[in-house]
Amino acid sequence: MSHTSATDPINFFWFIPTHGDGAYLGSETRQRPPEFGYFKQIAQAVDRLGYQGVLLPTGQSCEDSWITATGLAAVTERLKFLVALRPGVTTPAFAARQTAALDRLSNGRLLLNVVVGGNPTELAGDGLFISHDERYAQAAEFLTIWERLVSGEKVDFDGKYYRIEGGRLDFTPVQRPRPPLYFGGSSEAGQELAVNQTDLYLTWGEPPEGVREKITQVRKKAEARGRQVRFGIRLHFIVRETEEEAWAAADKLISRVSDDQIALAQQRFLKEMDSVGQRRMAALHGGRRDNLVVSPNLWAGVGLVRTGAGTALVGTPEQIAERLAEYQALGIDTVIGSGYPHLEEAYRVAELLFPVLGIGQESGLSNRASNEFAVGGHGGAKLKVAS
Repeated sequence: MSHTSATDPINFFWFIPTHGDGAYLGSETRQRPPEFGYFKQIAQAVDRLGYQGVLLPTGQSCEDSWITATGLAAVTERLKFLVALRPGVTTPAFAARQTAALDRLSNGRLLLNVVVGGNPTELAGDGLFISHDERYAQAAEFLTIWERLVSGEKVDFDGKYYRIEGGRLDFTPVQRPRPPLYFGGSSEAGQELAVNQTDLYLTWGEPPEGVREKITQVRKKAEARGRQVRFGIRLHFIVRETEEEAWAAADKLISRVSDDQIALAQQRFLKEMDSVGQRRMAALHGGRRDNLVVSPNLWAGVGLVRTGAGTALVGTPEQIAERLAEYQALGIDTVIGSGYPHLEEAYRVAELLFPVLGIGQESGLSNRASNEFAVGGHGGAKLKVAS
């Protein structure tokens, strides 16, 4: 497996907000409900703007990622779909059939995000009642069966969590030997699963030292097993033409969040969830509004009320490109970005940041034909200056 260098353009993905979207966190003002028509707008925009793929989240509060991705794959051309593979919540054989069907329907544009789950309360609602580390042991069996099936093997398996007799797929995926597996997990058990069975290890947007620590641990474990793992990072983006505009937009995003909302959210993160990554996110700011800039241009305001990815890169295109270069130097080759609202921020990131990152735009935005915003031309013809 080849590694990208720090000089290569970073792989840039976006996010489909299948739990809803809006202009303000923690407020019903200017909310956008989770409707397929809106997801389609975002997917078609990012497909045209030059993003390589989109992440679809999973959980009780989200529209189903597989069904949503299937609908979006039918109305996009190049975009890849990072969809949740849920050990414990579904069976490996059923997941293998879903994998093959969506990879075939999309002509090889499927990526899988292995989500073991970090909220026992939500997992109980899905009928899963096993401990943190056991979930990863179950996931290891699940992925072993799933991988053998999607690779075209006939499978007999008798393990602690699964028993399969004569399992097979009559239709295999387009991608060979299988679609790539992405995974994010900060615990020891999570890292073990990552290095044994997945291809790309994802971290949430911690300061560079925290990311370096994780990458070093995972890389060392992978090398001990004779494997190589790629690395990606999940971040929000608030990019503007000036630094003042960017920080004003960050402040505005959380301007309607109350102290009670912050306290309730932080309490829930710590009491309900057993995710090590979530605890690391919460520790960055400690629930305090006056402690949100946790590293140059890295702002933890999103994590005051949002689970999962809680940090944003805030600043000018040049500042954000510099921060991304620091992560890339550590080994990160893929960014999964988002911003509120996701449709408008997808345009901002593509128009302002992509040119600085050297990411080409196969879109109308790079079309230099004259229009009402151009100077010196009309209908493609140059204006003549009267003598």
